[in-house]
Amino acid sequence: MSLAVQIRQHGGPEELHLADVAVGEPGPGEVRIRHHAIGLNFIDVYHRTGLYPLQMPAGIGMEGAGVIEAVGEGVTHLQVGDRAAYASNPPGAYCEVRVMPAKCVCRLPDAISFETGAAMMLKGLTAQYLLKKTLPVEGLQPGDHVLFHAAAGGVGLIACQWAKALGLQLIATAGSDAKCQLALANGAAHAINYTTEDFAARVKAITGGKGVKVVYDSVGKDTWDKSLECLRPFGLMASFGNASGPVPPFAPGSLGAKGSLYVTRQTLFTHIATREATQAMADDLFAVVASGQVKIHIDQRYPLAQVQQAHRDLEARKTTGSTILTLS
Repeated sequence: MSLAVQIRQHGGPEELHLADVAVGEPGPGEVRIRHHAIGLNFIDVYHRTGLYPLQMPAGIGMEGAGVIEAVGEGVTHLQVGDRAAYASNPPGAYCEVRVMPAKCVCRLPDAISFETGAAMMLKGLTAQYLLKKTLPVEGLQPGDHVLFHAAAGGVGLIACQWAKALGLQLIATAGSDAKCQLALANGAAHAINYTTEDFAARVKAITGGKGVKVVYDSVGKDTWDKSLECLRPFGLMASFGNASGPVPPFAPGSLGAKGSLYVTRQTLFTHIATREATQAMADDLFAVVASGQVKIHIDQRYPLAQVQQAHRDLEARKTTGSTILTLS
């Protein structure tokens, strides 16, 4: 048996219930993992509310780290006793023990703790595919400006550090002066408090009127229109989340009028669709963390039993950096 968080219907944090669930043996291509720490991410809110619907009753959570207890037929990259971490479908990480597909589970280097592993996989792999794979048509070179919204969050603080390591001039936005200072302390070249400043006007000032090559946006509805104003001709609007709500329909012709812009909607799970792609991205993440160029900030810890409060704080934008659920 395993203590696990389940939802029986979509709704608010009050729909997150603790339950004892049976955990069986792993089948072909599966492993059983006992968690030491679990990651909290905004996609968990989307699953809970039904923006990304789940079949009920459902587990929730996409990220964790722990020790492999059993290995199913055909799994060769993991063994019983291995330290491991993952960001993976299907949801169900909010638990003590689970059986899950092995494809996206990676051996965790000894130099990286379980808590760091649980806090960094989904967010770090997201930062990896954004900065390394989601690129404007003209590419990114050292010295180029990029705009990154919600830069004091878990993905954002990793992206600030990684962008600096790549030589990029990252312009961060955040919702308070304190969060802006946090982004600057983690490598952002500039920071804009979008509650007190017009971020589009400030971006134009920073870039001498040219605009940025790419906007990385997980906020959605509230930042969309002004983000398009921040792009230079042939720039890329890279949407990867909807924290403020889904982006409403827009006329494709507007992209031509604004400078022949490109728009893409990215998801991590397309990028980690194969075992080989997952491992290559994870190796890149492990290397940049182990080198010290990127530090994972765990700013909040909640016992699993306090998962409802963790979701309330996440939705209220009270969190910074990464948040984990603990099991001890």
